[in-house]
Amino acid sequence: MNNGKGFTIWLTGPSGAGKSYLADGLKRWLEENHKPVEIFDGDTVRKKLYPDIGFSAESRRMHNKVVINHARLMTKHGVPNIVSLISPFRDVRDFARGEIGDFLEVFVDSTKDVRIKRDPKGLYAKAIKGEITNLTGYDGVYEQPDKPEVIVKSHEMTLDEEVDAVISKAKEMGFL
Repeated sequence: MNNGKGFTIWLTGPSGAGKSYLADGLKRWLEENHKPVEIFDGDTVRKKLYPDIGFSAESRRMHNKVVINHARLMTKHGVPNIVSLISPFRDVRDFARGEIGDFLEVFVDSTKDVRIKRDPKGLYAKAIKGEITNLTGYDGVYEQPDKPEVIVKSHEMTLDEEVDAVISKAKEMGFL
C-alpha cells in the first residue's frame, strides 16, 4: 500500500561498502511492490551536474546539499527515494535528516579488506599506489553515524537480508 507519503532512505558508508548494490535491491523491492521510487546515486549526480567539482571537504558538502535538496523535494511530493551517497560528515547527514523529515538512515558497513577486494571503481588500487589520497574508507575522513535506524554489515549479510532489514524498518516507521 502506498500511503502517498514520500520518504528518503539514506544509504551512507565508505567507498565500496555496498551502497549502490543495496540501493538497486531496495529499488527492485519497491518496484515489485508497486511503489514509485527514485535513486540519487552520488556518482551519477556528480557526473551529470558538475563533473569537475573535486573532492575537497567543501566540495563534498556542497555536493551533499544538492542531493539533500533533491531528496527533500521528492519526499515533499510523495515520492519515495533512495540516496546512495558516501556523505562522510555526520553534521551534513544530520542536516539532511532535519531538511527531509521522513528519513531513514542506513549505515552500510564492511571491513576495509572487503572494500579493497571489491574496489568497484579501482579507487583503492590507486590509493594503495599513492596515486590518490583522502579516499573515504581508506585514508580519508568518514564519520560513522551515531544512531542510524539500520546498520547493514554487507560483508556478513546477503542482499535479501539487507533489503529485508531496511524494508522492515521502513514499515515500522510508517513509510510503507
